[in-house]
Amino acid sequence: MEEFSERVKQLDFKPTVLVENISEILTDAIVKGVFKGGDQLVEAELRQQFGVSRSPIRESFRILEKKGLVEILPRRGAFVKKITARDIEEHFPVRSTLEGLAAREAYSKMSQQDIDNLSRILENMKHAAAASDGKEYLTQHMQFHEAFIAASDNELLINLLKTLRRHSLWYRFSFRYYSEDFKKSVKIHEKIYRMFKSKLTDPNKLEQVVREHIASAKEIFRGYLEEFAHSEQLSKEKNVK
Repeated sequence: MEEFSERVKQLDFKPTVLVENISEILTDAIVKGVFKGGDQLVEAELRQQFGVSRSPIRESFRILEKKGLVEILPRRGAFVKKITARDIEEHFPVRSTLEGLAAREAYSKMSQQDIDNLSRILENMKHAAAASDGKEYLTQHMQFHEAFIAASDNELLINLLKTLRRHSLWYRFSFRYYSEDFKKSVKIHEKIYRMFKSKLTDPNKLEQVVREHIASAKEIFRGYLEEFAHSEQLSKEKNVK
């Protein structure tokens, strides 16, 4: 037994599950705006909060860095990344292309159950819009897109879009002036639903509709970013005075 114990000590064990759990908790906190751009993720406080050593925390930081949510600065620590114009410019063309592709691939693979699920989600979107419930609308909106992305049955595409859509959610929570044009949003999602439902839809046209829907958000978020930068500048000038 003692010999076995000695051999166990030599195993290269990493608490992967623990690291993934911490990184997911921190990711969710960043995406939902608990930690904002420029905030430092204080290692000592996180170690105390999670009751772990520095190793899992630092490994979590590296995972967040790979996700594009955190910047690790030598001798300074990990800081939540600030959203830049370049982030917006690069994100939406890539996401629109991949999500359009997912819609095209999903079209021929969708079962009646998948179509019924889209219909149910769309009705939930309409109810949330009628009640001006932005939080619930966003939840249903995300589920609508995730439903047809999952139906594409392309694991690489699904995983890539999971990261991109998480970034998109991060952008939404980062701009306090963000508001949804419910009427316009419901209309385009009704069109996408009808195209999935119809047996006569040209998959290339469906792809184009989804691509244009996603790409159109780029200008909106660019405007939010400019407004946010202007607000920050005014705040700095006020503090100087």
